[in-house]
Amino acid sequence: MAELEGAVIAVTGAASGIGRALALGLARRGARLALADRDAEGLAETLRLLGNYPAISRTFDVTDHAALKAFVDDAAGEWGGLDGIINNAGLSVVAPFADCPRADFDRVMAVNFDAVVEGTRLALPHLRARGRGWIVNISSVFGMMGYPTQSAYNASKFAVRGFTEALGLELAATDPGICVIRVHPGGVKTNVARNAKQIARLPGTPVDLDSAAEFEKAARTTPEAAAETIIRGMEKRRHRILIGPDARFIDWMVRLFPETHFRRIGLFLGGGSSR
Repeated sequence: MAELEGAVIAVTGAASGIGRALALGLARRGARLALADRDAEGLAETLRLLGNYPAISRTFDVTDHAALKAFVDDAAGEWGGLDGIINNAGLSVVAPFADCPRADFDRVMAVNFDAVVEGTRLALPHLRARGRGWIVNISSVFGMMGYPTQSAYNASKFAVRGFTEALGLELAATDPGICVIRVHPGGVKTNVARNAKQIARLPGTPVDLDSAAEFEKAARTTPEAAAETIIRGMEKRRHRILIGPDARFIDWMVRLFPETHFRRIGLFLGGGSSR
């Protein structure tokens, strides 16, 4: 779509998964890209796949706010401005809250929420200078419902949801040219589950359960399909994007059954939870 043609878009977590697919999809629409990730090898592969599409990359951890500022400023400096940021970097740990060390909980919050806030804070002046653009923050279906052993991830993704919704309402009044989008992916075939730090399980969980393999088996959406949904949402200037049939199902179940949705969703998905 013409609106993305020539737009300068910064993307974090661009070394794999949805971030890489976003880079490729945006490039095909004519966007100029600034890509970030702490995975240098994966980021290099994303650049290789982009070929001659215009892009710069920076390797750093998004919790390094000085490096994040330099990245956003470099993106704007490379092409004379910034039109959007997609705060996509994220991680998870698996543990009941009582067994989750403070450092691991705080690390999830720092990557999944604090870096989203800081990326938004840093990009906003550039977007205001343009008078238009996009702020796209990736939440999750776990920003819509709680899930056992995911208290840190739940907390971070609910926080992203609330922050992004409030920001969208504010900018609708002060900067209507800036479209603020919160994204709720369902199961997407990425490395997030496989890379999650496994700390502890709930009592009664089978010792041979491979939760990452179970997630990958249940995941219904490819990164490419997820990225295309996000990009179409940017083009249509939507403010809330659900990705995948499972996300739409969970959305309705949470609305219809605010107290019993987890049990009902578990039965539907085959988990049989009685919570």
